[in-house]
Amino acid sequence: MHGCGKCKKATAILLLLVGIAFLGKDLGWWSFWNITWYTALFLVLGISWTAKSCCGECCKMDDKKMKAK
Repeated sequence: MHGCGKCKKATAILLLLVGIAFLGKDLGWWSFWNITWYTALFLVLGISWTAKSCCGECCKMDDKKMKAK
């Protein structure tokens, strides 16, 4: 994922939380709704890309890249 440092960090934290939730489910620590890993991945990516599209720093970076081409 390309973007500013804040968006990359937020995406990494979301992926870590989803990973820990699924690890807890696999190990029997935690029982939660019955969703598959790829559904959770699509949700995390959707949230991340939506946040990136609203981020001022990411939009500025994208504008600079478009002008350079």
